[in-house]
Amino acid sequence: MTYDNTRKISVLVVDDSALVRKLLSEILNSDDEINVVATATDPYDAREKIKAHNPDVLTLDVEMPKMDGITFLSNLMRLRPMPVVMISTLTEKGAETTLRALELGAVDFIEKPKLDLNNSLASYAEEIIVKVKTAAKANLNLRKSADPKASDTTIAKLAASGIAARSNTLNQLKTTEKIIAIGASTGGTEAIKEVLCAMPPVCPGIVVTQHIPAMFSAAFAQRINNMAQISVKQAEDGDPILPGHAYIAPGDKHLKVERSGARYLCRLDDGPPVSRHKPSVDVLFNSVAENVARNAIGVMLTGMGSDGAEGMLKMKEAGASNLVQDEKTSVVWGMPGSAFKLGAAEKQFPLDAIAAELIALSQK
Repeated sequence: MTYDNTRKISVLVVDDSALVRKLLSEILNSDDEINVVATATDPYDAREKIKAHNPDVLTLDVEMPKMDGITFLSNLMRLRPMPVVMISTLTEKGAETTLRALELGAVDFIEKPKLDLNNSLASYAEEIIVKVKTAAKANLNLRKSADPKASDTTIAKLAASGIAARSNTLNQLKTTEKIIAIGASTGGTEAIKEVLCAMPPVCPGIVVTQHIPAMFSAAFAQRINNMAQISVKQAEDGDPILPGHAYIAPGDKHLKVERSGARYLCRLDDGPPVSRHKPSVDVLFNSVAENVARNAIGVMLTGMGSDGAEGMLKMKEAGASNLVQDEKTSVVWGMPGSAFKLGAAEKQFPLDAIAAELIALSQK
């Protein structure tokens, strides 16, 4: 679907709660560029409303009667792909379900509004309005098949393909001092998964900041760890950054890299949001520029906004090698586009070529 910038974004709100439907509709309709054309109480109702109104964006509750949100999303992405923002519960089960929804093709997610916390409603309203607007312009042409086996097969092929051929002797990779730093936001959970699952067991230590809630980050790290050849975990303060390991920032802390003698360590920071985010990619990249410098490789993957662009420029000025995901394979080319336009990186790569390029750079 191609979004027309000259008209309002039409939205269908799907939720079994009348209160949530009303609240989301009021929030979204408060923006001059959005129009909630209908609401639906369950997936069967949603199917008819989609036919009748042809909305630009769907907000979809994860847990609904008659048919769960994941089953409905799977069918929708197979039969009538469209931008979807999941409305998620901040629980362990909700995190797993939401990550599955992103695998199936949902553009983004946001937590369910807290009906009893009016003082936080303004920031919530701002966030969901931005996410719906971003979803309307998201690149859906690159979404993977809804078949999880197809996704797993793609990852396996990546891990065994030209990467090994390009690096020749993986056991001789020079990984002692290299650090790979990755930043991402919208669309990033799947992009990060693809890159990390394509990295061989012998590779530089990797640090990752993805904009994600605290309840989701541990499940996200564990999910990738179960698929990848490298070890993936949520970063803890003081973790040594080891080759063949990736460390993902907790959803409520900034991740920094600190040098301690010959070693690099993960440091968690509970300071205020930076670039409106916590964790912030700028915080990670600034620490890498200061403490790793020319031994660093910076990567900016899909995401809305510009968090990390300034930090990546500092990395470049410190001697790091940087690259960004190209626009064609990005769900949203905000963060990588901002970094590229700022001159923080000179090269763009499609998502499926990034791991091979990282391995090549790590040998220099």
